[in-house]
Amino acid sequence: MPLSNSPSRYGGLTKTFHWLTALFILTALPLGLLAENAPFADGDQLARKAMLFSLHKTVGIAAFFTALLRILWALGQTRPGLLNADNRLEAFGAHLVHWLLYGAMLLVPLTGWIHHAATTGFAPILWPLGQDLPLVPKNEALADITAMMHFTFMIVLALSILAHVGGALKHAVIDRDQTLQRMLPGTNTAPDPEPESPSHAPLLSALVIWAGAVGIGITAGLGGLASDTDAGPATTLQAVASGWQVQDGTLNLSVVQFGSAVDGQFTNWTAAITFDETATSDKHGNVDVSIAIDSLTLGSVTDQALGPDFFDVIAHPVATFKADILKSDTGAFVAEGVLTLKGASLPVTLPFDLTIDGDTATMQGQTTLNRLDFGIGANMPDESSLGFAVTVDISLVAEHDKG
Repeated sequence: MPLSNSPSRYGGLTKTFHWLTALFILTALPLGLLAENAPFADGDQLARKAMLFSLHKTVGIAAFFTALLRILWALGQTRPGLLNADNRLEAFGAHLVHWLLYGAMLLVPLTGWIHHAATTGFAPILWPLGQDLPLVPKNEALADITAMMHFTFMIVLALSILAHVGGALKHAVIDRDQTLQRMLPGTNTAPDPEPESPSHAPLLSALVIWAGAVGIGITAGLGGLASDTDAGPATTLQAVASGWQVQDGTLNLSVVQFGSAVDGQFTNWTAAITFDETATSDKHGNVDVSIAIDSLTLGSVTDQALGPDFFDVIAHPVATFKADILKSDTGAFVAEGVLTLKGASLPVTLPFDLTIDGDTATMQGQTTLNRLDFGIGANMPDESSLGFAVTVDISLVAEHDKG
C-alpha cells in the first residue's frame, strides 16, 4: 500500500496518523472525565485521581504531537475528493467538520498543557518533559482561563467527532459508497471522485466557531476568577503596632505530592516585631505573627488544602506564631516560640539570616514542619501520596519605627 495519497484514496501514512490520533483522543477524553469525577476522600482515592489525571495529560500530549505530525504531513499531500461532492450541503458539512477536527486536535491538548504549566498541580505529566513551558508563567488567572478554554474546546471536539462518525456511518449504511473504506487498511474500489469547486466557506465557518469557543472560554475563565473573588469576605487581620514595620515580604510553603513539589503562598499576614541588635542578653526581641489561612494559594489543590481534612479554614481561619528572637553562641539568629495552627499549639524553631543597613532590616528564614503534627491531611498518612515534611520559607524587609 503506497504511503502517499492519490486523488482517489488515502495513503498508508495518512491512515496510520488518522487511526493513531483517534486512539489517543478516544483514550484521553474518558480518562479526563473519570479523573474529574473521581472522589478524593482519602489517600488511596486521591492517588487514584492523580494517576487518572496524569494518564489523561500524558495521552493528551501524545495526541497533540501525533495530530501536529498528521497536519504537517497533510499539507504536502493530495486530499482525495468527496464521493458525494454534488450534494453541496453534505460537502459543506464534511469540510466544516474536518476543519473543526484539525483545530480541536491541536487546541484541546495545547490549552490543557498550558493550564498544567501555569499552575502547581498534583498530577504530573508522565513524559520526561513538559511540566513547564517556555513563556508560560505560574499564574492563577492564566490557569483558570486556559482550563475553561480547554473545556470549551473539548465540547467542540466531542461534537465534531460525533458528526464525523455519524457521517462515516451514513456513507457506509445508507449511501453504501466507499468513503469509509478509503480510510481503512487495505485497498478499495472507490471510483475517482467528481471534481469539486473550491470554497473557503467551510474554513471561514470553522474560524467563526473557534472564535466563539475562544470567547466563551475566556469569558467563563474570567467569570470564575470573579466568583472566586466574590466567594466571601476574606479574613481581616488587625493592624499591629511594631517597632519594625514590615514593608515587603513573602510567606511560602512547599510540600511533595506524588513525587512533585507543590508550592504555595500566604498573601495576608502581619508581624509585630521588637528587636534590639545591641542587647547584651541572648534575647534580642520578639515577634508575633498572624496568618489569614484563606489567603493561601496552592496551585490546583488550593480548594482541597483549605478544606476540613487539611487547613480547615472555616473552623480555624487564623494561625499565629509567637516567638522570642534569640542569638546563639555562633552569632546566628533564631526565632523560638509556639505555632498555633488548626487548633494545635506546638514549639517551632525558625533560624534566619539578618542583615541591617541603617534603619532597614532584611530577613530570610526557613523551617520544616510535619503536617501530621497539626492534623493536616490526617486522612493521608502515607508519604507516597503526600509528604509529611512542609518547608516554610519567610522573607521580609522591615524599617525601624523610631516613633
